[in-house]
Amino acid sequence: MGITSILALLSGVALFLFGMSLMGDGLKKAAGEKLELILYKLTSTPIKGVLLGAAVTAVIQSSSATTVMVVGFVNSGMMKVAQAIGIIMGANIGTSITGWILCLSYIEGSNGIAQLLSTATISAVVSIIGILFKTVSKKSTYKNVGDIMLGFSILMVGMQSMSGAVSPLKENEHFVNMLTMFSNPIMGILVGILFTAVLQSASASIGILQALSVTGAISFATAFPITMGIGVGAACPVLLSSIGTNKNGKRTALIYLMNDLFGMLFWSIAFYVVHAIVRFEFMDITMTPITIAMLNTVFRLATVMILFPFIKWIEKLVFVLVKDSAEDREDQADFDLLEERFLNYPALAIGQSHTAASGMVKKARKNIQRAISLFEDYADERYNKVQEKENLIDKYEDKLGSYLMQLTGRDMTENQSKQVSILLHTISDFERLGDHAVNLSKSANELHEKKIGFSDEAVYELGVLSGAVKEILDLTVKSFSDDDIYTALRVEPLRELINVLCNELKSRHITRLKNGKCEMKQGFAFNNILTDFERIGAHCSNVALALLEVEAEDFDTHEYQKSIRETNNELYTSFYEDYEEQFNINKFKKWRKSKQ
Repeated sequence: MGITSILALLSGVALFLFGMSLMGDGLKKAAGEKLELILYKLTSTPIKGVLLGAAVTAVIQSSSATTVMVVGFVNSGMMKVAQAIGIIMGANIGTSITGWILCLSYIEGSNGIAQLLSTATISAVVSIIGILFKTVSKKSTYKNVGDIMLGFSILMVGMQSMSGAVSPLKENEHFVNMLTMFSNPIMGILVGILFTAVLQSASASIGILQALSVTGAISFATAFPITMGIGVGAACPVLLSSIGTNKNGKRTALIYLMNDLFGMLFWSIAFYVVHAIVRFEFMDITMTPITIAMLNTVFRLATVMILFPFIKWIEKLVFVLVKDSAEDREDQADFDLLEERFLNYPALAIGQSHTAASGMVKKARKNIQRAISLFEDYADERYNKVQEKENLIDKYEDKLGSYLMQLTGRDMTENQSKQVSILLHTISDFERLGDHAVNLSKSANELHEKKIGFSDEAVYELGVLSGAVKEILDLTVKSFSDDDIYTALRVEPLRELINVLCNELKSRHITRLKNGKCEMKQGFAFNNILTDFERIGAHCSNVALALLEVEAEDFDTHEYQKSIRETNNELYTSFYEDYEEQFNINKFKKWRKSKQ
């Protein structure tokens, strides 16, 4: 095989992969968000999941893409692990459709109908229509259809290029002997795994195997173990997609691997044990593109049929392999509180919602504390943890919001309706607290990446302000979780002080910038941090005032806020003065001496 043939083969592979990618992307864009909605909604039973997974994957031509979508759903909490198993099994069946489509590229003929159905004719017609849709049409839908058609044409040309490049190898004795090595089951499986892991596509690997089959050197004994290995190798992109997801996301990716791994182990043991006893005569038959497509489909279908009755056991196994920590179990316990049967008893449902919301605000407080700690001691692990927990806080808002909205349709007293309404507003404030944790973590990440540092004076001031922010978070959590009115009264004075401190620190930092003690890039970062601290205080204030309004029917929220400006509320003034002394930013010199 000369250099020209090798280049032709590689260019064929490149065209094939590009065509498949272009066609798949076009299909997904043409469908818009409908595929995601269908996957999410129509998975009430395992059999529906299998059928749906097969159908969607047949459309988008990628089991990996389908599974990556499912990993995202499970990671966000929109779908349970049990629902994902059926879809993944179906995806493994659906991806075999690509092999049948590729069989069209082997239709040849010299005249009549055969010529009309030849690869060259089909590719030419489809590509002409596709380029017209792509360039002439102004509608995005037609442009996406154009991408699909162009991708199909490029894919076909790539297949022809691969087939033409390897066709002379049927006369090459060394090549035939090399392929014979792969008839060894272990070797064949390993080759299939490694080849697919590199290409990141089972469909691409099957396509190349079909191209090699035109040499006449691929027997069933060679094709079968490679096909089994291809399924396992296709799990690589899915496993990569699970990096950074929560444990349920990782479990979902693991299911994809286990599905093909169990299928490979079962059929390799069962098939070769029986073969050792009865000696199958078809082992030496020469494979064609069509028989390889059939082998791939039958293997995947048979694997799903064997594993389908064990879906519950597969679910249990992945939970054993990826175990929940005590923190994970605590999170799930909050969600388990929101049972639909409690909706018929509003008082109980409100109590359950309040408990779950307490868990939410504690997670938000912890995440802000985690983000603040990054300014003193940055670590990628803790930065990633902040992003992960933000997804959890969003999940709290989604679950609680949906539950409380269902509750609003039930018969409730006026006071209960008021409690539900305020809870809905409160969880929104909790979610925003989580957003500010992410903002702070990104500021810390920027400082770390750009190696930006603050002056000692700025570090001290931020330390004092951070202490005030942590204190107001503690007050908010305690007042909400314990329905503590006295603690709630302390929140607003501290919020007012935090605003005063933020304004003062901004003024001082501007002075440092003018005096050359700090640079502009430090000023932007410093200002962003102060803005997040100020907003955290505002959201804590919203929660405390809402709590006071619920617990005390005669409590006048507007009158209390008015007292901030008039400073005629003795209790408010007392709290404010206490915090003013506790969080004093004018003790920098004393602080610096203590550090020396």
